Amino acid sequence: MKIVELASLGRTVTGKTPSSANPEDFGDQYSFVTPTDSIEFKFVDRTERSLSEPGVKRLKDKLLPSKSVLVSCIGSAMGKVVMNSRPCVTNQQFNSLVVDQTQNSPDYVYYALKNNYKLLRNAATGSTALPLLNKTDFDRLKLRIHSSKAEQLQIAGVLSALDSKIELNNRINAELEGMAKLLYDYWFVQFDFPMTAAQAAALGNPKLEGKAYRTSGGKMIYNETLKREIPEGWKSRNILAVSDIGGGATPSKKAPEFWGGDVPFFTPTDAKSEPFCIDTEDHLSHFGLKNKATRLYPKGTLFITARGSVGKAMIISREMAMNQSCYALCPHEGVGSAFLYFHALSLMNHLRAKSSGSVFDSIVTNDLNFTPAVVPDRAQLEAFNKIAEPMFKTILNHQQQNQELTKLRDWLFPMLMNGQVTVN
Repeated sequence: MKIVELASLGRTVTGKTPSSANPEDFGDQYSFVTPTDSIEFKFVDRTERSLSEPGVKRLKDKLLPSKSVLVSCIGSAMGKVVMNSRPCVTNQQFNSLVVDQTQNSPDYVYYALKNNYKLLRNAATGSTALPLLNKTDFDRLKLRIHSSKAEQLQIAGVLSALDSKIELNNRINAELEGMAKLLYDYWFVQFDFPMTAAQAAALGNPKLEGKAYRTSGGKMIYNETLKREIPEGWKSRNILAVSDIGGGATPSKKAPEFWGGDVPFFTPTDAKSEPFCIDTEDHLSHFGLKNKATRLYPKGTLFITARGSVGKAMIISREMAMNQSCYALCPHEGVGSAFLYFHALSLMNHLRAKSSGSVFDSIVTNDLNFTPAVVPDRAQLEAFNKIAEPMFKTILNHQQQNQELTKLRDWLFPMLMNGQVTVN
């Protein structure tokens, strides 16, 4: 192995944000990566904003070829490392390394930097709250790497195989969730669910069975509470029509015997973008669970964050407790977790829109109790469950696979990078 400066591995590019005076610089041709994008996985594929061809040309030499190594060098995301699968541009909060591929493997350099998170953090200047690693200091960072590119490729190959499977599962999950969400919107927002035989008969045309309800002339009734038309027989009810609401509490941190057990304890910091929560950062002991006014919620319960990361929803994959900054929605019999998940997110969107002009920083019980929503009849709910529940079961299986793959990768990672383990 050898010690090298980052500058010797390729060309460093510090990103830049287009001027607001040129709105035409934003378009849909090149991803524009910022720390607010999802940079938790190896490749950053989805970004909030994109740039146009003219915008990229105006930034001159800031366009990064695919398989560049992007390193966040300021703020709370300091030291996070990702790669790009296609050409992109970053903002000024990234220093990116365009690796000289004649000498080194970009994938290996990515893993080498991931394995040296503390090196990046320690090299930063500025305050603890706002660390900064400028281009000059970034280039001077010394990294211990394998000398042989062949060895680099072998090591990167093992780790990339694990990451590729994890990312494939994530892409499949995103597609499945998107399909289920689209179905929910068609059926319960646009009211174009498949018409039942009884509904078609009521219209005097049996051939309409299976056709889109509203588009095919299904009977709509004006609802005074919702101030809009909804399908005949449907109701406007609050969330209690499909679930029971529960709360949580936090046992004293001063009592170590309450903590460190095997009972997952959910807080807003555990809220991620995935539908299911498989595990949590904190765990209670069974003694701690019994000695505080919190409770164990069953698998399939939906947790909603009421403070902190407000309005995020996750379905718990096993029994869990939660703190007082969340609400638990326990689905009624016949109400699937998938339906409740989208129903709750729709409710959160309504509350956000309602708070327009003010800060949406908390949810109280009255927000849930006094916000009406459309509740479908049992036939449409059962039909939705038959399609959506298997999708969500697959999503959960993939998340559980990823948890095991991540454990294996994280166990191998430092040993491969430090030369403790070799690849034959």
